[in-house]
Amino acid sequence: MDIWSFITNPFVSIYQLIRSLLTSLLGLIGLSGDVASVILFFIMGGLVITVILLVAPLLMMYMTWLERKVVARMQDRVGPNRVGAFGLLQPIADMIKFLTKEDIVPQGVDKPVHLLAPIVVVIPVILSFAVLQFGVGMGAVDLNLSLLFLLAMGSVATIAVFMAGFGSHNKFALIGGMRAAAQIISYEIPQILAVAVIVLLAGTISLNGVIEKQSGLFGLGWYILYLPVGPIAFFIFLLAATAEINRVPFDLPEAESELVAGYHTEYSGMKFGLFYLAEFLNTFIISAVAASIFFGGWQGPFVQQIPALGIAYFFGKTILLIFIQLWFRGTLPRIRVDQLMNFGWKRLVPATLALILFTATFLWAYRLFNQFLTSLGG
Repeated sequence: MDIWSFITNPFVSIYQLIRSLLTSLLGLIGLSGDVASVILFFIMGGLVITVILLVAPLLMMYMTWLERKVVARMQDRVGPNRVGAFGLLQPIADMIKFLTKEDIVPQGVDKPVHLLAPIVVVIPVILSFAVLQFGVGMGAVDLNLSLLFLLAMGSVATIAVFMAGFGSHNKFALIGGMRAAAQIISYEIPQILAVAVIVLLAGTISLNGVIEKQSGLFGLGWYILYLPVGPIAFFIFLLAATAEINRVPFDLPEAESELVAGYHTEYSGMKFGLFYLAEFLNTFIISAVAASIFFGGWQGPFVQQIPALGIAYFFGKTILLIFIQLWFRGTLPRIRVDQLMNFGWKRLVPATLALILFTATFLWAYRLFNQFLTSLGG
């Protein structure tokens, strides 16, 4: 490994260096090739899982700081400014508070369901990090159906949220859980259909494959620029994804003005913290997926020469999309539940179906035209 490779792509280089050192060490011990491969697989897998489990909570903690700062500025306030410089240690203080608060379990709850709900809601979120591509060669797993995997993981949240509402033995929580189930299932449909538009354009359901398809125009061949299909699909995806993760103005399942706190009313301490963790990590994942399939992910100028730039491009685009969702939080009022369902079924679903039909027709005509030109040339 040369110095230039290490400088231009340090994280991948460190991973490869650790892998080669472990391979050499296992060879010196005298293990056979198959046994050494299995041991190496588990060690490197454990290393990657450890990094994800460390990075994910850290991302969530500082996303809460960012949200409080951004919304405070929009409302002419200061936001966190006491714990650490610019309030940067406030997330650490909040984490300590969650860990030390008493876990209060009301009488009459379904204890196994009440306990499992916050665990179930976090698991698919953490698993989703495995297929995200943070840079050139910087994904834990490069599945050839990673978009399908991400959409499937997003749908598991329906089960966890309904478990929380049903198991709490509280009418407000039950209504919140039922709202969440109806809302998540309803808005998954336009979200999936919007992704299907990109799948038609890219011809693959691999997230890394979709990113690589946007490498044209010096790394700026993003699908958001495919007029008029790209911008419309992105707008629908962003709205549907925001509704699916219960963010403002679609936070009906936890509407505090009418349902106290909705499905997590009866949760306290670290159990509530897990719901909080899942919500903010979902915001990051949705923004990361949108950045990947519409804005090229890690694609950008000079990425081929300096792969480390891909990490900056990816996080820059993702943070910009997170900021847009925070902008929603600071400016838009919560809509009514009937307006929410009508908007999803009567506006977004027909719009995405029409968009898919238009995209498929255009691609068919384009392919036919290319075949006609080829026959003329032949």
